[in-house]
Amino acid sequence: MSNGNEKPPVWQSEDWWACFLGWFILVLAIVSLKEVEAGKWAVGLLPAGPKIAKWTSLTAAFPKGFGVFLWQSVILFVFMAVITAVGGIFMKYDFKRYIPGFVVIYVLALIAMVLSKQAFFAKWGIEYVIFALIFGLIISNIFQVPQILRAAGQTEYFIKIGLVCMGAGILFSDVLRGGFMGLVQAVLVATAVWFMTYWICRKFQVSERFSAIIASANAICGVSATIAAGGAIQGNKKEVSYMVAWVLVCAVVLILVMPPIAKWLELPNNWAGAWVGGVIDNTGAVVAAGGIIGGDAAYKVAAMVKMAQNVLIGVAAFLMALWATMSLDRKEAGNVERPSFMEIWYRFPKFVLGFIVASIVVSVFVEPVSGLKAVKAVGSATKTYRNWFFALCFVSIGLETNFKELVSVGGGKPAIAYWISQTANAVWTFFITWILWSSTFFPAVIPPD
Repeated sequence: MSNGNEKPPVWQSEDWWACFLGWFILVLAIVSLKEVEAGKWAVGLLPAGPKIAKWTSLTAAFPKGFGVFLWQSVILFVFMAVITAVGGIFMKYDFKRYIPGFVVIYVLALIAMVLSKQAFFAKWGIEYVIFALIFGLIISNIFQVPQILRAAGQTEYFIKIGLVCMGAGILFSDVLRGGFMGLVQAVLVATAVWFMTYWICRKFQVSERFSAIIASANAICGVSATIAAGGAIQGNKKEVSYMVAWVLVCAVVLILVMPPIAKWLELPNNWAGAWVGGVIDNTGAVVAAGGIIGGDAAYKVAAMVKMAQNVLIGVAAFLMALWATMSLDRKEAGNVERPSFMEIWYRFPKFVLGFIVASIVVSVFVEPVSGLKAVKAVGSATKTYRNWFFALCFVSIGLETNFKELVSVGGGKPAIAYWISQTANAVWTFFITWILWSSTFFPAVIPPD
């Protein structure tokens, strides 16, 4: 993310390359889609991710054998290295360092994936992104980060590709079938929490841009919204990474705290699921928290609410690009001239456009033609790549994050403001979910188990 106004050509733009590569992965999944047996669809052309099972003994982690696991890992590595390098050619990466550095980051991501499947970690929702971040933090805070890792740690490039892939999992039909109440909750919570968080941050004298990034992380959907907001308002890259790290730390804390509170309060499972889904900012952590609460309703409602929040990413990015272009930039520059609407287009993060296009393609074209089961096969394939690009991203975030800075940036004021806002978010969301999901005012869309 640049703080300047320069606009690189399309073929040199990280955002556009994230779109191209995400769409390329989606197209490969769609064109190779086939019905292997009645009602069962599979994707043929995309290399499959290595199969990792939940395990207590490490040998159980590789259900097809370690040899097959290793071979699948190598094939996936080659594919991901090649497609990211294609964009890297146009963006003038240092390939003498990028390729060996990419090997190291990929291996760390692979180890993170395996560890996250360990039974204890899986039960408590300690996801691969947490381990990926920890590995990067260990290297950056104990050792000196090698130049090959600095060259390969393309944090935003990786996560933007992953976010475009994520769009293929957002189906309009899912929202219409069961997500209306979740969408109502998402709008009511996100709007109030965004302005509340922004106000708190400003009271702590956090800059307007950084306050907007923190507010988006807290109000919408954590990591994805942080990256989108940072792109829309041209936020500081370090501040974006700082906020992403805090989102992951907070997710772990909330997994440990919220399910026991929900059980202590004896909340119905659907209400408890809506509460954790609206507060916890990481999708995987939301699902894990729903699982800890127990009951199918908690899991379903938590996932549905989080999906509804994900839908708001594009809207939020557009509104923040509009605000930054029409107001914030002019105020900082002391410029009274109103910028053109093309400036808003230049400012709008293109990877969010990629996310929206992927969702439209799958929802409008693939599902009506091939059906929901075919769409699930495409979504499963693109989800694999989303997860892997996220893993690469979080290793990279750790590599560029100094833990002392994490707690001391801005004299610690942004961190204090974030945690106060997150607490207020939990209280407000509890109130909204009581109205929407307790059956006091509305009949239960998804009844408690």
